[in-house]
Amino acid sequence: MTTPSRPGHGRPDPGLDAIMSERRQLINIAYRLLGSLAEAEDAVQETCRIRASQPSATPATQRAGIIRDFKQAWEAKDIEALIGLLDPDATAIADGGGLAVTFLHPIEGGEQIARAWIEIAERRPGDMTYLECTVNGQPGLVAQQDGVTVTVFAFEVEDDRIKHIWVVRNPEKLRRWTAG
Repeated sequence: MTTPSRPGHGRPDPGLDAIMSERRQLINIAYRLLGSLAEAEDAVQETCRIRASQPSATPATQRAGIIRDFKQAWEAKDIEALIGLLDPDATAIADGGGLAVTFLHPIEGGEQIARAWIEIAERRPGDMTYLECTVNGQPGLVAQQDGVTVTVFAFEVEDDRIKHIWVVRNPEKLRRWTAG
């Protein structure tokens, strides 16, 4: 089955063909499980509706670019750029384990997080470097002082904006980052 990309143009849309083929396969599988074509079609339709309503996942290279932009804006102390990269409802949570200085309560809101990160940038020691690194399988940042990891930043990116930041400063949890 080929479906025109636009009515009257007669050119097949390969993307739509792939979706329709996948939909047919899913209906076939659901039919084998449910024993009813109507129920199988309803199940596939409902699944498609739920999936379409979920936020789109941001591809890994795009997430890495967003984290890179965040790092550059942070180092440049560009509050407007930071606010633009953060979701308005973003949350930042830190873990110092009572062994390292950090903020004690979650910071909520993109603008509040941006202001806190500018404050951190203002206090940054001269020998502190921020490295782009994979953290928990995702693009993240690692802060090193004199070559020793002192902070790890993990991020959740949703719809091209940073939704959550987790900051780990607890030295006991940083052992694997400082070994070797």
